[in-house]
This record gives sequence, C-alpha cells and structure tokens, in this order.
Amino acid sequence: MSVLDTPGLLPAFIAENRPRAHGAGLDLYEYARVTAPLTSLHEWPAAFAAAGRRYRAEAERAEAEGRTVTAGTSYRTAARWFHAAGLLPHPDRAAAARLAADADEAMRRALALLEPTAERVAGEGFAGWLRRPARAGEAGAPVVVVVPGMDSAKEEFHVLAEALLARGLAVLAIDGPGQGVLAATSAPEPDYHHVVGRALDALAGRDGLDPARTAVVGLSLGGYYAAKAAAHEPRLHAAVTVSGPYRLDWDGLVPFVTETLTQRCGSPEAARAFAARIDLTALAPTITLPLLVVEGGEDRIPGVTAATALASRAPNAELLLVPHGNHLLGTALPDWLPTTADWLATRLG
Repeated sequence: MSVLDTPGLLPAFIAENRPRAHGAGLDLYEYARVTAPLTSLHEWPAAFAAAGRRYRAEAERAEAEGRTVTAGTSYRTAARWFHAAGLLPHPDRAAAARLAADADEAMRRALALLEPTAERVAGEGFAGWLRRPARAGEAGAPVVVVVPGMDSAKEEFHVLAEALLARGLAVLAIDGPGQGVLAATSAPEPDYHHVVGRALDALAGRDGLDPARTAVVGLSLGGYYAAKAAAHEPRLHAAVTVSGPYRLDWDGLVPFVTETLTQRCGSPEAARAFAARIDLTALAPTITLPLLVVEGGEDRIPGVTAATALASRAPNAELLLVPHGNHLLGTALPDWLPTTADWLATRLG
C-alpha cells in the first residue's frame, strides 16, 4: 500500500503543507479552494496541475494582448502550482516528470517577460536559472547558489530569491540529481558538492557577476547538500542551511520520506544507502567558512537529527532558531528571511 492510501492522512497533509505553500508564494485562500474538494491524496497532482494550467492560460492570453507584467506574473504563479502538484511520491512518475517540465517551462516564460537578463545555466547533473539584481557594483554582483531538498525544485523558493536580489545579490537556483527536471533521469547524490562546484564553473566569465564572492543556501535536505559544499568547495565564502538534517536514521523516518526517497533513488536498498550517507558528524568540524544555521523550534521530523548540532560543532557557525518556526519556517517568514538575506549580503560584502 502506498503512503497516499494511509487513512486520515489527507487532512493532515493539507494542513502540514499550508505553510510550505505560503513560503512558496501560493495564495492561501486559493490553496484552500484547491484542496477542499479532495477526497484522496491521489487527486492532489491533478488538482494542483489544473490550477497551474489556469494560470498558464491566463498568462498566454495576457501575453497575446501585450500585457507583459500580468503575463509574466501569471506564468510564475503557474510554475509554483505545477511544482506543488509534484510534491507527493505519486506512483505515476511519468506524470511527475511532465509536471516538473511544465514548472520549468512556465518559469522560463515568466523570466523572459519579467527579467530578460535571466539566463539558463546547465551542466552535468544540474540545471537552473541565473537571475541578476537590478543594480550591481562595478566588480559585479556576488552570487548565491540556492539548493532545493528531497521533494523540492528550483521553482519553490521565489520568496528567498527575491529577498536576495533586493539586496544586490545574484541568484542561481538549481535542480540537481533527483530534483525537479532532473528527477526522472537521475537519483539523489550525497556528494552534492561536486554539483555546486560544476555550477560555479558554469558561472565563470558571465557578465555582471563577481565569482570571487559566492555563497550557497540549502533548504531541507538541501541544507545537508549546502553543508557538504561548504566543507569541500573552496570558492564558497559563506553558507546557509535552512531546516537541514544533521543525520538521517532510516528506521525512524516517516513513510512519506522513505517512500519518496525510494522512488527517487530507484529502490529501497538504494534509498537506505543514500540515507546512511546523510551524516555531518565527521564533516561539521571541517566547515570553517561563515555558516548560518536556520532552524524552526517546531520542526520535528522522526528519524531526522536537526542541524542545530551543526551549529555547535562547525567552528564559525551561528544559529538562528525561531521557536515557533516549522520545517522550512513557512510559519515564520518575517522572523528569519530578512535576517538571513542581510547576513548573506554582509558576508559577501
């Protein structure tokens, strides 16, 4: 039996993901309207995809009429709904791949209208969008690589990207192995520092950037990836983890997590092996660059040791703990997002 068939899970899943939807920029009243008719989690992808198609159609009408801002914002909203449609470990993985492609394409069309300077940046094991701030110094803008988590993608963290752009930082939001548009053709990669390194390689020589000032932000499982990159990639000058794991205990993980990892890794054995490698115990003391660990006090996921341990063991780390914050702190955006964006802007100078 799939975790989607768990009795009573539907209302709990809707409630649990409401802050995540808020953090991703979805309208919560519309979220309520989309989720209210659901009778099973199996219906989730179709309902959210329908919302994405409505916004895409609205964008296409506006674009045809020359209403560029409306078209661009509607394409961006469509990307968010298409991404949210694929959050579940749904058995139809081909449909999930189509949703990721729809989200990616909608974001491409949004950026083409709203930010013509945005560029597609892709290479071995990653694909993403580079966005530049409206103003940058003569040396060019510092760059922050944004890394998503287990079931996330580059289309989710618009609010974070906007906060960084507003402070003069360029943003490269990527999908890596097992994420977003790459989920159908690759498995999650614990050695994600190689992915970040290749992304930094791809930025070399691009106009308006200062490759001597770079940082990484990782969210959820991406927090582990960011910490791994912080330990191994010498070109990074700062790192932030948001709701990242310190280590995983497979036998303690909830079925939603184990089923998602099993699908993305390809088998239960591969998923167990992946989880066993998510452990910062030995690595934490080697992370010497400035590190901000952002945690929510209400973020308690069975089988996951939170990254608060990382803050105490990395020699140049700071902890930003928001007592009422949940996983990804969608319940507490004002309490961590401005501070985190300012912290990065200061460290990258």
